[in-house]
Parts: sequence; structure tokens; C-alpha cells
Amino acid sequence: QVQLVESGGGLVQAGGSLRLSCAASGGMFSIYTMAWYRQAPKKQRELVAEITGGGNTNYSNSVKGRFTISRDNAKNTVYLQMNRLKPGDTANYYCNAAFRDTYWGQGTQVIVSS
Repeated sequence: QVQLVESGGGLVQAGGSLRLSCAASGGMFSIYTMAWYRQAPKKQRELVAEITGGGNTNYSNSVKGRFTISRDNAKNTVYLQMNRLKPGDTANYYCNAAFRDTYWGQGTQVIVSS
């Protein structure tokens, strides 16, 4: 069983930056593909970015060039550096770990004011 705890959300003005962190415990972190998803009010949860155990990354078109996902396998932590934030980035952000099973964190809220 993998536990995921997100942190780093908050309120920021448009154009600002935030860094989200997701600390994992209870599993072999390095083998998991880690991802960040987000869900805005009245919208479906969507993939933001993902990173494989080997470090390959994938981004949604809406965040490409602004967000960077990274991982530190020694710290069992995945990060999402979010730059040039827009009001449209406002959402709850969820950490996800996937290998044979899928695990979710509780989420952290990001609010971008205009």
C-alpha cells in the first residue's frame, strides 16, 4: 500500500510560481510512474504531467513549457514546478502513483488570481 501526501498549494497571482511536492511511502518508489492530475470545479480530472521511473516525462499541452515535473528517488518525492500560472490553472492538484496498482493523494488546492 502506497501513501501519497501532497503539499505546496496555495493562492498566487497570475504570472507567479508554485512548487508542489508529493511524498510517497509504503512502496518501491523508483518503479512507479508518478503523475500530477488536476480537477477544477465542475470539470473532469485531467492529467497534468507524468514521469516514469526512468525519468521520461509527458505533459498536457495546456502546461507544456510552463510546468516541470521531477522526482527524487532518494527522497521518495515527486515535484511539480509551476511557472507563469494562469487563472485557468486553478484546481485541486492530485498526486498519482501507478505500477500494477494506482494510488492517489488527498490533493492540494491551487488558486490563481487574476
